[in-house]
Amino acid sequence: MKVIFLKDVKGQGKKGEVKEVSEGYVRNFLLPQGLAKPASDGNLKTLEVQNASEAKRKAQEKADAQTLAKKLEELTIVIKTKAGEGGRLFGAITSKQIAEALEKQTGIKVDKRKIDLDEPIRALGVTQVQVKLHAEVKAKLSVQAAEE
Repeated sequence: MKVIFLKDVKGQGKKGEVKEVSEGYVRNFLLPQGLAKPASDGNLKTLEVQNASEAKRKAQEKADAQTLAKKLEELTIVIKTKAGEGGRLFGAITSKQIAEALEKQTGIKVDKRKIDLDEPIRALGVTQVQVKLHAEVKAKLSVQAAEE
C-alpha cells in the first residue's frame, strides 16, 4: 500500500516521502499514530502544492538574506570603548555588543549567534566580522573599535 509520511518514521521514511509499505503496518500502526496517510490522487496533489510553496518560501528567505548581506557589506559599525596604551582595549568587544550596536546604529536586528567571531576583538581599529544570514549566505561586516 502506498502512503505519504506525515512525520519521520525510523527505518521506514522521512516526512513528505511517498513509499510502498505493507498494508497491515499501515492499518495497525501508521494510520492510528497519525504518522502517514494513504497516497490517493488528492493527497498527492496536496503534497505537491505543499512542496512547491515550501520551495518558494525558501527561495524568498535566501533572496532576503542576500539583500541584507549587501547592506551589511557596505556598513561600518563603530563601537566606542576604553583603551590603554598601544591600542589595547580594556576588556573586549563580543558578538553580543556587535549585535546591539548594529541594531542601535542601523535598526537591523541580527542574532548574536549568527555573528561568527573566533575570539573577541581586543584592539582598536577596523575588524572584518563574518555574519551568517542563511545556510548559503554569509556577509562581511566591518566593526571599528574606537577610543572613547
